[in-house]
Amino acid sequence: MKKLLLTGFVPFLDNPINPTEEIVKALEGKIIGGYKVVGKILPVDFAESAKQCIEHFIEEKPDVVISLGLAAGRSKITPERIAINCRDGAADNSGVKLEDSPIEEEGPAGYFSTLPIRRFVNAAIEKGYPAVISNTAGTYLCNNVMYSMLHKIETEQLPVRAGFIHIPASHELAMKKSSLPSWSQADLTSAIEAMIEVLDEEAE
Repeated sequence: MKKLLLTGFVPFLDNPINPTEEIVKALEGKIIGGYKVVGKILPVDFAESAKQCIEHFIEEKPDVVISLGLAAGRSKITPERIAINCRDGAADNSGVKLEDSPIEEEGPAGYFSTLPIRRFVNAAIEKGYPAVISNTAGTYLCNNVMYSMLHKIETEQLPVRAGFIHIPASHELAMKKSSLPSWSQADLTSAIEAMIEVLDEEAE
């Protein structure tokens, strides 16, 4: 059976809850669309997040890698189109703050997702979940993990698809930060399941 590595993050910045962590825990071990899901939680740490993601990748040898991140403030689930070779933004959970820092000194400016992101969006919408392709994964830890994973796959010419999906806040998080648009945790999980289910469907 094929294997899917699904990653999420621990809470970060002023977000006391990270719903990606709950999605990964809920889907760990499930069989979805012909894939067995292996779930891993990553730290919000510039030095460790991508490193650990790649270590899990080497250990698990998955056919597909989908990383999840919280985009508090977005109202739709957003598969990311591209990751850029830049680290910037707020301090991570270890207090490290980077500015205009390349992820790979000799790496290309960016990598496009190799996931079927248009199919993902269509599948979510068909199930009644708002979704749209995003053209910016930012410059924080989510972008860092996406770029690093795609860089490894590209430089080693591995037959693995990989990319990133940002999700909105859960209701539980919005209860603590009242200005956020939010979804139920169950709907967030179901929408990700719907996307995984169409990984191998042929484009119409």
